Amino acid sequence: MTTAADIMTLDPITIAAGDTIRQAAMMMADLKVGSLPVCRDGKLVGTVTDRDIAVRAVASGVEPTTPVEKIASEPAQWCLESDDIKQVERKMAQAHIRRLAVLDDEKRLVGMIALGDIAVSDDEDVARTLKGVSSPARPDR
Repeated sequence: MTTAADIMTLDPITIAAGDTIRQAAMMMADLKVGSLPVCRDGKLVGTVTDRDIAVRAVASGVEPTTPVEKIASEPAQWCLESDDIKQVERKMAQAHIRRLAVLDDEKRLVGMIALGDIAVSDDEDVARTLKGVSSPARPDR
């Protein structure tokens, strides 16, 4: 059985909930990533993506000095490091997300799994997962 721990990227860089949208964008540019876990007091509270910045901030006229927690996707989506990769794939497909935080048994952030990590580990199920992630989501209206 392949678990989340087997394919995750260890020790992800996080952003504090009170850090600004501008800081998040700069971190993403520097790290060449499209998503950052958002933490408050060491706990995962959400995720901010480049899409969140574009759609929830820039398109809505939100100031770049606004705390990132105001535009982060909440609640945080996550799996446990002991979860079977099939569970992880289903969760990503159901939530229409391409990246998932990985927590240990004490609910501390220990890694991240991206759709690409799954592709490299088991290409037979990539098509099914990608189809679920990419299917149209309902608007939050």
